Amino acid sequence: MPPVRDVDRLAADDVPAVLGLLAAATAADRVRPVSEEAELRLQHGGPGESRDLLATRDGALAGYARFEVDGAECEAELVVAPPARRQGVGSALLTRLEELAGDRPLRVWAHGELPGSRELATGRGYDRARTLLQMRRPLATVDPDPRPALPADVVVRAFRPGVDEDAWLRVNSRAFSHHPEQGGWTAQDVALREAEDWFDPAGFLLAWRTAFAGSETLLGSHWTKVHPAGEVAEEAVGEVYVLGVDPDAQGMRLGRALTDLGLAHLRGLGLTDVLLYVEEDNTAAVSLYESTGFTRFAVDVSWRRVPASR
Repeated sequence: MPPVRDVDRLAADDVPAVLGLLAAATAADRVRPVSEEAELRLQHGGPGESRDLLATRDGALAGYARFEVDGAECEAELVVAPPARRQGVGSALLTRLEELAGDRPLRVWAHGELPGSRELATGRGYDRARTLLQMRRPLATVDPDPRPALPADVVVRAFRPGVDEDAWLRVNSRAFSHHPEQGGWTAQDVALREAEDWFDPAGFLLAWRTAFAGSETLLGSHWTKVHPAGEVAEEAVGEVYVLGVDPDAQGMRLGRALTDLGLAHLRGLGLTDVLLYVEEDNTAAVSLYESTGFTRFAVDVSWRRVPASR
């Protein structure tokens, strides 16, 4: 079995090699092998108990995995270099992940649900726990100049770095209180994304309610993102990155207004397609997106295993 070592934090010299492996897997599979969150944390570290795992074969990096403790359970993502597949690298990484998890349940994300990942998971006794849909639609039919009917006291404007973070985090937490990842974002999570090359405040739209005294309350937002050519498709693709409305503002049709404005922004950049992610079991949201032109494109699956000792 290929050797696997794990560390609290990747050495600076290891980061470029891991990023190169991720890029090679993306090119081969046409899907990102780990989440954006995992890619940020392997570069910058992250909160809580975590490990980075490196598998080698003939002295070369052959696989990578990210392990984190999430309350009473553990979560991981792993990727095998395309030339090293079907050679025991995935099994070696998964074995070490299971050792790190011990008697705690382990969830492992498989992005794109490639045949090899499905075979590895089911062969080791994992069950499908969550399914995240990637949906896409063309932008050619999007209204390039939407004029949504907003309440008279509501205005939509671009995010102001260094000013709007706290208000956005408050609304994000309220809008996604039910979501296992999104609702727990911190100021550090936002700061890491603001430092990324793709960050563009012009595509981060916030809906504010103004009061007579001049005070403002954030009601919702649509944060868009642009994936560069070669990351998720041969050409650049837009994304409905985070779309959320404060529960107290439900019923004002802000979600649809912010969606239309964000899609128009992406179309204005010259992009031809846009994607979004949604939980498969959120049938109301899936139906809404399908009614606005989105179709199912790919799936990410979270496989879960509970040790026999539990």
